[in-house]
Amino acid sequence: MPTRWVDWSKTTRSTDYRGSGSFATFLIIGPVCFFLGILFASFPYDFPLLWTSDPIPPSFLDHLETHLRFTHQSPPLIARMLHIIMFVCFLGLFIKLFRPSEANVLFDGGSLIMYVIGAGVYISNIVKGLRAVSRPGGLAGLDGDGGMRAAAASAEGTVIHEGPFSGEVVLSREDSLRVLSASHVILALVLVGILVLQAGQWYAERKDADDLAKLDREALEKKAAAAVMVGKKKL
Repeated sequence: MPTRWVDWSKTTRSTDYRGSGSFATFLIIGPVCFFLGILFASFPYDFPLLWTSDPIPPSFLDHLETHLRFTHQSPPLIARMLHIIMFVCFLGLFIKLFRPSEANVLFDGGSLIMYVIGAGVYISNIVKGLRAVSRPGGLAGLDGDGGMRAAAASAEGTVIHEGPFSGEVVLSREDSLRVLSASHVILALVLVGILVLQAGQWYAERKDADDLAKLDREALEKKAAAAVMVGKKKL
């Protein structure tokens, strides 16, 4: 292919090949596992909202909002550390994709696409959800129209959004938190997909090494057999 930024001559045996055993892979796997740990810590809150049919008590929603508000209102240093760790993963992906081989394009390119999708879910859903929870009044205070509709929505614990078709789409407090929990699950699946791709790269490299070792053994056996035949002819 005429793609210039891909080094098609580079193989897993090349000295400048950045594969699963490189330091850049550690820069990818470390942050991904760190983010999965954060999401796992939120799983006790997400599970009742998504996978149980039992009614959710208001006290549980209060605890969840308090947890989310405390997370969002943490000191700025924590948010900066989180964003630095996010950048470290991007750095590892960009290092592996600098003059990449075909394997880097397939596995690390796919990992980069999934990581960008995860960053989009984080920015568009999770960050906005945390900001909504941290507003005065919590999720019940999202409607900014004022008047009787806002008062009624606050009293009922609902959020009113203007919709293009029916005019209004009413999301309850519980449904709003379900959207945030679903975003956590989507982000976790995306991060697990990155780990699967990195593990797939390791397996492909190991399989390639086994095949090359097998070919080398067969070549040595053929050379040995040819040497024996030459010796017999001389005798």
